This record gives sequence, C-alpha cells and structure tokens, in this order.
Amino acid sequence: MTAGSRKSIYLVLGCTVSAAAAQILMKAGAGRALPPIAPADPGTWVPFLIGLISNAPLFFGYAVNGITAILMILALRDGELSMLYPIIALTYVWVNIASIYFFDEKMNFWKAVGILMVIGGVAWMGRAAETGRKSPERQNLEPQG
Repeated sequence: MTAGSRKSIYLVLGCTVSAAAAQILMKAGAGRALPPIAPADPGTWVPFLIGLISNAPLFFGYAVNGITAILMILALRDGELSMLYPIIALTYVWVNIASIYFFDEKMNFWKAVGILMVIGGVAWMGRAAETGRKSPERQNLEPQG
C-alpha cells in the first residue's frame, strides 16, 4: 500500500465521521419548525430561506456535508474508488451509535446484525483490494489451481 492510498483511506474514514455528524445535525435541525413554503408563491421563499439559514443545526449539517465532499474529492485523487467507496458504508455504523446517544433511539438485534455485516463487509473489501493488487510477477509465483 502506498503512502498516497493510505492517506486516501484516512481521508475517507474522516468522511464517514463527518457525514455521520452532518446527518445528526440535520436530524436535530429537522425537528425545528420552519415557515411554510409554497413553490408557486415567491412571497413564501424568503421567509423559508431565512428560516433555513437561522436553523443552526440544519445549516451546519449542510456545511459539514460540503466539508465531507471536499474530503472525498481529496481522497479520490490518490486512491482507488473500488477500495475507498465501500468504507463510506461505515457512516451507517456511526449514525446508529450517535442516534442512540443523541436521540435516545434503541438498538435491536437486526440493527446490530446490520452493523456487524457492514463492518465485516468493509473489512472483506479491504482484504480483497489488497489481494487484487499483487504484482504480475508475484501472481505467477503462486500455485495455480
């Protein structure tokens, strides 16, 4: 594994944490009342936009989503998409754990199984990516079938 691909993995892991934080912030902001909007009535647009901007959790949730996108762009420069993208699934794990803490959501058997499957799948994909990167010379040295 090169230093660039290792850096990309750390950046994507950062993406998973920041994406989870963004989801938690947006959930917190979504519970706050907003002025009604009627797309056909331009008079409702400004109050609605002011309501969105003044809703700090919602505003910062979208801002953190923007930061997540920038981190992902930086990660994709030096990393392989097929190896990095499955790591994004870890966002599901962090959101579930944070939801228990911040929103008093309950963990159940099926959520726990799903979390374990996601973690196992990410580990499996990482291992498969490592195996797939063997040099042609090394692949010729391995016993054939």
